[in-house]
Amino acid sequence: MKNIFKKAIASALTLTIAASLAACTKTDSNADEENATQLAENVTLTVGANITPHAEILEFAKPILAEQGITLEIVQLEDSITPNTGVIEGSLDANYFQHDPYLEQFNLENGSDLVSVAKIHYEPFGIYAGQTTDLSQLPEGAVIAVPNNVTNEARALLLLDQEGIITLSDDAGINATVENIVDNPLNVQFEELAPEQLVAALPDVDVAVINGNYAIEGGLSVKNALAVEANDGLAATTYGNIIATSPDKANDPAILALVEVLQGPEVAQFINDTYDGAVVPLYGE
Repeated sequence: MKNIFKKAIASALTLTIAASLAACTKTDSNADEENATQLAENVTLTVGANITPHAEILEFAKPILAEQGITLEIVQLEDSITPNTGVIEGSLDANYFQHDPYLEQFNLENGSDLVSVAKIHYEPFGIYAGQTTDLSQLPEGAVIAVPNNVTNEARALLLLDQEGIITLSDDAGINATVENIVDNPLNVQFEELAPEQLVAALPDVDVAVINGNYAIEGGLSVKNALAVEANDGLAATTYGNIIATSPDKANDPAILALVEVLQGPEVAQFINDTYDGAVVPLYGE
């Protein structure tokens, strides 16, 4: 009987020790998993962006991402080429400055395969006064400055069509070119300029059709534009500004976290409070 009792005690002690060791092993495993998660979150994300409004929006998002263990490094770039080449070459993880049609055109022209991760906001194009301050007073042969890249020139032509200054063919759409103009009653002339040069050109032209971000940088207010793209029109659904990256980073957790913040209510409120209609959030309201 004593032997049986001793064996029972020994068995119980063995089970207790085994359970204790198992618990310690499980705790250590959980700790390792938590540390791995923490290390995965402590990353640096480098994003190229135009100064206004993209870099400003990213600056607002920066402390929100820091709470998630993500350090956001913002590289301010003013042209429309190096934000994409930076992602291709690997100096940037992503960029925030362009819309889908521009990205598609860039990929086509450069043999690249950059991808859009998400749309964040929309910047209405506007027609701004130069030498002529009323569209109804545009003279015969008026000179109108427009962006010189394919997608934004199409957008400018669509706005001029919206205002009845020219008439485009019914099938023109977002790929419109001057070849699609079927009626030009004032025989207006187009001066094609880099988007960042349009504000400076205003004194030398009758009017200019200007990208929203460059209008803001040049001190122009969308409320003072002679005409603006309709917020519920083709442009609003087509030209949302995007986060773009390389295919291998499209599902990167840090980039997805950035998108979640940029599409959130805090960023939407910041955009509405800051840009007075010149920048329109597409999510988070």
